[in-house]
Amino acid sequence: MIPRPALLLRFAQINFILLRHGLDEVLLATRLFRPLRFLRLFMPWAWFRRRQRPRGERIRLALEDLGPIFVKFGQILSTRRDLLPPDIAVELSYLQDRVPPFPGAVARAIIEREYQQPVDAYFAHLEPEPLASASIAQVHGARLHDGRDVVVKVVRPGIERAIERDLRLLYTFAHLAQRYWTEGHRLRPVEVVREFDNTLHDELDLMREAANASQLKRNFQDSELLYVPEVYWPGTRLRVMVMERIHGVQINDVERLRASGVDMKALAERGVEIFFTQVFRDSFFHADMHPGNVFVDVSDPAAPVYKAVDFGIMGSLNPVDHRYLADNFLAFFNRDYRRVAELHVESGWVPPDTRIDEFEAAMRTVCEPIFERPLGEISFGALLLRLFQTGRRFKMEIQPQLVLLQKTLLAIEGLGRDLYPQLDLWSTGKPYLERWMREQLGTQAVLKNLRRELPKLGEILPGLPARMDAALTEMAASRHRQQDQERRLEALRRELRNNGRRSFAAIVGSALVVSAFIIAGLDGRSPTMLGEAPLVSWVIGSLGGVLWLAAWPRD
Repeated sequence: MIPRPALLLRFAQINFILLRHGLDEVLLATRLFRPLRFLRLFMPWAWFRRRQRPRGERIRLALEDLGPIFVKFGQILSTRRDLLPPDIAVELSYLQDRVPPFPGAVARAIIEREYQQPVDAYFAHLEPEPLASASIAQVHGARLHDGRDVVVKVVRPGIERAIERDLRLLYTFAHLAQRYWTEGHRLRPVEVVREFDNTLHDELDLMREAANASQLKRNFQDSELLYVPEVYWPGTRLRVMVMERIHGVQINDVERLRASGVDMKALAERGVEIFFTQVFRDSFFHADMHPGNVFVDVSDPAAPVYKAVDFGIMGSLNPVDHRYLADNFLAFFNRDYRRVAELHVESGWVPPDTRIDEFEAAMRTVCEPIFERPLGEISFGALLLRLFQTGRRFKMEIQPQLVLLQKTLLAIEGLGRDLYPQLDLWSTGKPYLERWMREQLGTQAVLKNLRRELPKLGEILPGLPARMDAALTEMAASRHRQQDQERRLEALRRELRNNGRRSFAAIVGSALVVSAFIIAGLDGRSPTMLGEAPLVSWVIGSLGGVLWLAAWPRD
């Protein structure tokens, strides 16, 4: 955890930045602090404040000054225009690719340090001004010596230190929440922050991003839905990546898309299909789908093609979550709320003692109102909030591995709302999921798995008879060993029983012999009820001797 003095210093810095940009009025306008708005009358900086910039611009500038993690938060918010006032949404959209850049000379120095060679050794030309600048890196246009136009992505200098500082702050909050908050165990804040931590560090490694781009390009190699630019591997390093330069209309430039005659309904439906294809067919999806990373090829307006960039944040699902998620979606589309409830219990997302009928009724209450309504009339943000409230009632734990997927789903909904608000998400997504499930469980899936296993079977089959013979021989030998062990065990049991009887007889016999000697030694002073001591001692001693001899082990 971050040391307390450093924590307090960062708190003070955050508050200073908020005050410097005049955001005290924004904070006091929220429901939580609204009763305290009168305190502004006692704030000296509010008395002499000059005419300020618009609130959206002040929020954007404050997030830029606070650092990359806060910029990421602003990028996520910028995709949800339904949740924000228009002026704030427009300003936050600038965080997608218009964060203040660092000098081109610094970018050139970073490139040369990574290459250990002059820039001219790789590029015929490198543009000094960036094409785009975001929280983690910025992009410069360039041309290779063979004439190909490319873009060069360069990680910001000193970004690792800034990220580590704020991640330590987030971990501190998460540990405190998990320890003292009653909902901490269910919401698992430390694991959520750890997932975010891994995502950010993956984004800093441009070799990893290049590998992600190559994988996604292979997944959509023959697709007419999505185009992924090609990576130029000779020029790619840990802090520098070179990629094919693409051209298109930015996805949020709706006016230009319409002016180009693009079929907006087809564009929105293709976006939904791309999402489901990445998640359910490939289990490998672009998890940073803000408008700054998505372009549209409008050369064929009736069949527009998506073009994606920035592959630093990619999500994937393990086979178990993959299958349960697909089943959940399909049951949800079919309004089979009982199946949704059963899947949540089977997957361990809710406690095993959860009453299925109660959970089913709660899910029906939340989800039923949104069906048969176009995208423009529903909000996944509001739906997720209701689902979280329902989950709290049933002690549903947060699944950190699904956070990226939820974030991507919200971004896709925001894009779809801007492109074609009349989109019926259910009728678009349901047929794809049904087809996918048939492919996973039907004859095609069996044949596909068989083809995948054939090479392995080809290696195993020739030696199978010998292996079966060896296995049968080993089974017979094992059975003989087991029978022999059972015989030995039974003999041991009999021996233990006999030893137990002999031990008892020996102990009693010895005791009687000793008693006989004691009685004999009483010399006439034995208790009267024993009669004559010599006779009694002789009888007892004889009986003890018989028992002792009976206990003597025989060969």
